[in-house]
Amino acid sequence: MPGMGSLADITPPIALGALDGRYRAAVAPLVDHLSEAALNRARVHVEIEWLIHLTDRRVVPGVRQLTETEIARLRAIVAEFGADDIAELAEIERETVHDVKAVEYYLKRRMPDILGEDSEQLAELVHFCCTSEDINNLCYALMVKGAVQTVWLPKAEDLLEQLAALAAEHAEVPMLSRTHGQAATPTTLGKELAVSVHRLRRQVRRVAATDFLGKLNGATGTYGAHVAAVPEANWPAISNTFVTDRLGLTWNPLTTQIESHDWQAELYSDVARFNRILHNLCTDVWTYISLGYFAQVRGQGTVGSSTMPHKVNPIRFENAEANLEVSNALFDVLSSTLVQSRMQRDLTDSSMQRNIGTAFGHGMLALDNVCRGLAGLDAVPAQMAADLDGNWEVLGEPIQSAMRALGAQGFGGMENPYERLKELTRGRRIDGDDLREFVRGLGLPTEVEQRMLDLTPQTYVGLAPELARRHL
Repeated sequence: MPGMGSLADITPPIALGALDGRYRAAVAPLVDHLSEAALNRARVHVEIEWLIHLTDRRVVPGVRQLTETEIARLRAIVAEFGADDIAELAEIERETVHDVKAVEYYLKRRMPDILGEDSEQLAELVHFCCTSEDINNLCYALMVKGAVQTVWLPKAEDLLEQLAALAAEHAEVPMLSRTHGQAATPTTLGKELAVSVHRLRRQVRRVAATDFLGKLNGATGTYGAHVAAVPEANWPAISNTFVTDRLGLTWNPLTTQIESHDWQAELYSDVARFNRILHNLCTDVWTYISLGYFAQVRGQGTVGSSTMPHKVNPIRFENAEANLEVSNALFDVLSSTLVQSRMQRDLTDSSMQRNIGTAFGHGMLALDNVCRGLAGLDAVPAQMAADLDGNWEVLGEPIQSAMRALGAQGFGGMENPYERLKELTRGRRIDGDDLREFVRGLGLPTEVEQRMLDLTPQTYVGLAPELARRHL
């Protein structure tokens, strides 16, 4: 705006996005895994482990093994990686205009101090026979694995534990269902929450079972440079043991220049599906709040509305909805684009993968909001009971079903049960007295009649309590 100073010049820099601004605390654990700095640290880690692997296996004839002290000092570079290293890499990259090459030069600077007299020769094994994608694909696999296993999965499990406890607590609280938004067969609050637990848990199991793939096979996946340099080595076996034993990933034996990213697409689709189920839970809970089935606990120091003092808005669930939608938009584009690459290589995946942290970040923010939102809810059984008491017509279903069963057994007078109940209930409200009078006029066997007379909307919940407990 005219006449105003530039916010871009303020120090420390102001975040452009909400994740690094107002929501930083909720997503901060992801920085260790999915930030630009984490990517560079992972590159340093992979390059160092490749050097150790080559010398440990004596792949190149005449090259000595590293001592335990040297290995420890090399690995300390990764362990102690911090702000000064980030700045140094940035300085080198301004010269190389290549991020992976900058890491190679960064490490070679340190070789004389660590490896001694023959450091110049050993330093040639840094990035030996590697294309940038050999390093990057392994880094992303390690980074995403770390983010999923140490950040996302624990948060998802916390949500499931919280939601399951809420479902168990309210397993027997009767509640009117609304199919198509209309009054329908009653259920229990706990059973409906248990459905979400069951669905979300299935996706969590899929995410937990992810194979994180990696490859190291050269510029076009042929080990061309490797065989040219050291033809007697079993390069596929060396690559396999490096990826699996040293890095703890799953080896991909056949690729172009890039690891095909299929595992990433599979993972992001599973996380996106989890997000969509969670979004469904948010909209349902929002609706239950609007119906008065849940009260939002007051006294949490929040302002519900800036102008209406009585309101406590369901902002946690609305915030979660928005962030789940942003997260899924990113996961969807990641899933659809990462599996494609022109011929043996293009760089679209390089730019695309820089958004992985943002995709997980918005998902983590949503998880945080849902957990906080659920913690602020109190069920209101009295409101659910009042809603049930105002909808006795839902008992038309069990009565006509009992009549059908009797008709199938040859019991007389049970003709057209559906139509008779439709005439009684459709388009108008009835109360308990209306329904009981109708039941008494049906000529049901005594035992069946009494069962129907004893039925109320509150008790017509079938196996809902048992189902809720059994599947939590």
